[in-house]
Amino acid sequence: MPKAAQHHALARQWEILRLLPGRAPGITARDLALKLHDTGFAVTKRTVERDLVELSSLFGIECNDKGMPYGWHWMRGQEAILPGLSVADAVSMRLVEELLRPLLPPAILEPLESRFGQARRKMSELGGDNKAVRWADKVRYVPPSLPMQTPAIDPAVLDTVQQALMDGRALRVAYRRPTGDIAEDLPLHPQALVQRGSVTYLVATAYDYDDLRLYAVHRMLAAEAALDACRAVPGFTLDAYLASGALQFHAGAAIRLQAHVSGDLGVLLAETPLGPDQQLEPVPDGYRMTVTVIESRQLLWWILSQGTAIRVLGPEALVAQMTQHARSIAGLYGGVPDTRDG
Repeated sequence: MPKAAQHHALARQWEILRLLPGRAPGITARDLALKLHDTGFAVTKRTVERDLVELSSLFGIECNDKGMPYGWHWMRGQEAILPGLSVADAVSMRLVEELLRPLLPPAILEPLESRFGQARRKMSELGGDNKAVRWADKVRYVPPSLPMQTPAIDPAVLDTVQQALMDGRALRVAYRRPTGDIAEDLPLHPQALVQRGSVTYLVATAYDYDDLRLYAVHRMLAAEAALDACRAVPGFTLDAYLASGALQFHAGAAIRLQAHVSGDLGVLLAETPLGPDQQLEPVPDGYRMTVTVIESRQLLWWILSQGTAIRVLGPEALVAQMTQHARSIAGLYGGVPDTRDG
């Protein structure tokens, strides 16, 4: 038997062992063939029956022949925990790798590399004859924003941060602020770890303060777990923290955003609303949009990224802010001068 065919047969038989239930009445060869077909193995009932007979001489499986149709299952106490990946696992891991690799720094990806490699090897062994493998070649994730390189994280720092978070310990870190100055011995009380795009953030409090801040892990030059326990923030839950808009940066109160949007942007917003209460009213040259959003830097970035496709109508404070940004941008290109003081 050619080597490729041997790999294919072994993968199929391994999949059969995974599909077998742990008790009677078991599963029939016909149903096994159907399940195998779903995972990309186009085999007949007769081939499955031959596989089962062969496997029964090596593993603790048996045929329940007390009634028709006959069902196969693991003997009592013999059900195996099989190493490796199933076909479905391999395909899923391959797609997850495509999604995560551009987002996560090497230090976070490292523990997954062996599983990613195992998935690649299994799919390579199965080859293009397997429909699940072919399907994986037809699916990709494309980020909606401009792709950015992931910042480098010191693996030792990441290990220390993760262990302290798991053990409920405080941290002392050397932290390079965005301004460039370095806090040599910053005491932190870690509450959660969040991946936002390509950047990993530690949610923590500093010193004896109770306000939660975001600390980019790639800016941590060194980290050491403290002997004292982490001081938990009363009532903190990660889901509630994220729902508050904290990862949108400088989040404030909820506001009722009103804007005139172009026809193309209106179509996009109709399909992917900014919020559950979004309303779009057709008007000349586009739509009038009204939606409740959190006032934040993320909102400002989004509005600016739309260029002339959106004009903010309210609230007044946001209109004034956008007017100032428009003047500043025009000043950069030789248009209306920047009127800010200084």
